[in-house]
Amino acid sequence: MTTNRLEAFSDGVLAIIITIMVLEMKVPEGDTLAALKPLIPTFVTYVLSFINVGIYWNNHHHLMHASNKVNGKVLWANLYLLFWLSLFPFATGYMGENHFQELPTALYGFVLFMASIAWYILVLTLKSNHPKHTMLHTTYKSKNKGTFSIVLFGLATIFGFVQPIISVGIYVLVAIIWFVPNKDLEKEV
Repeated sequence: MTTNRLEAFSDGVLAIIITIMVLEMKVPEGDTLAALKPLIPTFVTYVLSFINVGIYWNNHHHLMHASNKVNGKVLWANLYLLFWLSLFPFATGYMGENHFQELPTALYGFVLFMASIAWYILVLTLKSNHPKHTMLHTTYKSKNKGTFSIVLFGLATIFGFVQPIISVGIYVLVAIIWFVPNKDLEKEV
């Protein structure tokens, strides 16, 4: 089976996730700049989550173009990733509405942590479904970025309970790391 249907379904789910996140932002009561001030944490969290969803969408697109077939295991691995990504609107709203307090910030990190594990599983599952000489194996040969992200999100989850601002800094750092797509893959695709 080709990747077309999997990619189309995933694109639709990611579009819905982004839509839900923006709909979670409440319209302020009042028409002054002061009325917007309480929304700053929610907006900052939304921007961070929007970037993260965009990074997953971009990398998912590249991953699917490096692949030429999927099987049942890949479909389930992809659904596992989409499950964790579908929790972004809740985690985003929870952290933003509670102004980066400990538990909401840690929960946000846990969702990012689990999504990064799910991404790693999807890549490994796809690689096991393709011969060693294919573009997928040559462009996804390094596991450093994925492993590093998992470790950082794990640390950020723990720091969320103690020092949430460090967690937020880690979330931004990982987004910056992933913002630039895989150069080898960009050349191939």
